[in-house]
Amino acid sequence: MRRLLITLCLMSGVAAGPVMAQSDVIDLRVGKLEKEMKAVQRKVFPGGAALEPELGGQPAAILPAGTVGSTPISDLTARVDALESQLKSMTGQVEQNGFKLKKLEEAIKGVDGRLKAIESPVAADVDADSAPTAAITPKPVAPKPAALAKPAAAKPAAVSPTTVKTDPARKAAITAVEIPATGDAAEDAYTYGFRLYAAKLYPEAQSKFKEFITKYPGHKRISYAQNLLGRAYLDEGKPALASVALYDNYTKNPRGERAPESLYWLGISLTKLRKLPDACKVYTQFDEDYGAKASSELKARVAKGKTDAKCAAN
Repeated sequence: MRRLLITLCLMSGVAAGPVMAQSDVIDLRVGKLEKEMKAVQRKVFPGGAALEPELGGQPAAILPAGTVGSTPISDLTARVDALESQLKSMTGQVEQNGFKLKKLEEAIKGVDGRLKAIESPVAADVDADSAPTAAITPKPVAPKPAALAKPAAAKPAAVSPTTVKTDPARKAAITAVEIPATGDAAEDAYTYGFRLYAAKLYPEAQSKFKEFITKYPGHKRISYAQNLLGRAYLDEGKPALASVALYDNYTKNPRGERAPESLYWLGISLTKLRKLPDACKVYTQFDEDYGAKASSELKARVAKGKTDAKCAAN
């Protein structure tokens, strides 16, 4: 009997050895799994509450009579295998989302870079106008005839006295410009600025256009006024100030009637400032935005502008 008891003890010790070893392996796998899960949670929930694992498993299936049930160790091993598989899938999804986010950020930076490439030469030269150059022969856009209406009670305000020089000849030239009085104050203000520009009274025209833009920002003539403000600066020999006004007209109202022309004149202004690469970028932007619908005359002027700026052929 004593020999039988000793034999049973030895056999139980032999059987317990593999079970304990298998338990140690599972403990290591569970520890590694917990570390990896926390790393994934830090990526998915940065600074937030991590998800807690569900400890409750599915109820054990009822086995047919005579069938040997699975041991707790084998059940735990199966659950760890399943968790590792889910963790691998989750990690792959996080990496894929990270890759897509990186591509999106690169695309956004590319768009910002294109806008800054056009904008950068403008702000840098506002206070550094070059010496006066020969004025470009203007081709002003004539205003549409205003509808007949009752005369206004008061005529639009004349040019500010601070812009009128003491030269009698200049005073006479300003006085000779007729101040319209159709009863439409906004239309009359634009028309008066246009007439001053056509008479080559550029400082006075600039004053009226700036006044119009400030007072009537939503008027149908706003694109015309902003474009002529830039051209008045350009014809006066101030291409840096012209580039600011023209760039504003393009960026703030890209669908305005004179936005395509403003982009063309912006290229001319940058060429006069000897910013040839930037002028070529502007002409490229013109082709992308308006090339398909611009008039043949404007396309021809842009083509000449490219030649003057020594732009490389596409």
